[in-house]
Amino acid sequence: MPPLPPTDPDDDVHEWLSFDVEGDTYTFDVTWLTSNWSCIYGVGCPGIGEEPAPELELGCCSWGAHFTDKADRKRTRRRAAEMGADEWQLRDTAERLGGPIEKNDDGAWVTKVVDGACIFLNRADHPGGAGCAFHQAAVRRGESYLDWKPAVCWQVPMRLDYHRDDNDHLTYILREWKRRDWGEGGADFHWWCTEDPLAFVGIEPVYRTCADDIVALVGEEPYRRLAELLDRRGREVLLPHPALNRRAPTADK
Repeated sequence: MPPLPPTDPDDDVHEWLSFDVEGDTYTFDVTWLTSNWSCIYGVGCPGIGEEPAPELELGCCSWGAHFTDKADRKRTRRRAAEMGADEWQLRDTAERLGGPIEKNDDGAWVTKVVDGACIFLNRADHPGGAGCAFHQAAVRRGESYLDWKPAVCWQVPMRLDYHRDDNDHLTYILREWKRRDWGEGGADFHWWCTEDPLAFVGIEPVYRTCADDIVALVGEEPYRRLAELLDRRGREVLLPHPALNRRAPTADK
């Protein structure tokens, strides 16, 4: 195969893989899934606020979580009631505010934001350390965080879209979560992890490190087929992730 031409740092070119399972089509962003992206929360993540603030350990929790449906919201309320004050730093604050969930000005149900971050985010001065209270509580109990966190919180930075064509054929599309997926507000982020080499520091590819998340999104059989095909090609990468061609932010920016 002839070498590929040099990549423009702003040229968002990705490789895709598609196959059918039980009559539906599944399309996967191979460039993303074979990349070495890794969540760097708590180990230098600058956060998504107006300025870099790794010392605050807010990660991408500066906004309240939006719920996918009523069931997602009910599960979050139930799990919140299971946590003690030693697990959830702002539990008493939530009680004073009339609960941790509200309907915003756009009519969407969200978790409340307190002092610049989600009410369920334990801050850096919490005895148990900074991080999502749901995530920490799940780990503490030896359970999966997928059963505790609001759906959007465990899915990011992966996104499952779907398309139904004129013949009622359904196509699922699994890809990276881009800045634009946050709507107009995403343009205000000073930093987003899937765009920056700072977060591409993992040892294993995303399709392996996030296997449980992918299975929860697309199911066992589509994931099995995906992993089989990607394992077969080994560590060969046809198109390196575009973020690797971008320069990481410096500490003074």
